[in-house]
Amino acid sequence: MTIWDKTSWDERNCDVITEFRENQGQTGGRELVLLTTTGWRSGEQHTTPLMYLAEGDRIYVIASKGGAPSHPDWYHNAVAGPTVTLEVGAELYQAIATVLTIEERARVFDKQARRHPFFAEYAKTTPCEIPVVMFERGT
Repeated sequence: MTIWDKTSWDERNCDVITEFRENQGQTGGRELVLLTTTGWRSGEQHTTPLMYLAEGDRIYVIASKGGAPSHPDWYHNAVAGPTVTLEVGAELYQAIATVLTIEERARVFDKQARRHPFFAEYAKTTPCEIPVVMFERGT
């Protein structure tokens, strides 16, 4: 599987989602959130397991797509329809997605890249700036 092989990546994600839900969010020590978005073209629901950084009630996710030269589908869906569903541990709730400004993005990206250096490596391999998305609980 190459890092951008969509079919293999989707199959892997299905396995991770199953493990997450069967174990109330425990996935072998990985800090994951399940993000469910509505497809901006299809209108269908899509769930994606993602690494995240929590600060208070906010969840931050780096939209890296493994260093690919384009943004991930979930990112486009969250921008087009910012009301999403998050699963963190055994908790499920609606949230609002906001793409961070340049200044705030740098702070959060750098913090997460210190925890997980592969994010910094991804930034070196892609021609675009990798966005960071903040999720806040909906009202």
